Amino acid sequence: MQPEDAILLLTKYLKGDGPVARFVLWGTYCDGALQKREPFRDEHLAGLRALKEQGVLITLGPTEGSTHVFAIFESDSKASVCALLEQDVYWREGIWTQLDVYPWVQAF
Repeated sequence: MQPEDAILLLTKYLKGDGPVARFVLWGTYCDGALQKREPFRDEHLAGLRALKEQGVLITLGPTEGSTHVFAIFESDSKASVCALLEQDVYWREGIWTQLDVYPWVQAF
């Protein structure tokens, strides 16, 4: 985390209007995900862009071979991150088959 990012996060926290914790997502894709995701990809990416613009999503992407998905979120709770993920079309349509969210402490 860059110093200016830490200052922004702390400012939001002190004002009471920003995320206070980071969470990591580790999940799995269905077999044949690259083909099965195609009809839903635009909706999926639009949702991710919106979360990124809101400052909730830091990063998200597949592992090479698209067998797993990894993400970092900033939010007030694990429950809110899980709720966002469950609204994603990839979850609703079975492209993502398992989603595990963990509180994360960034050391560096």
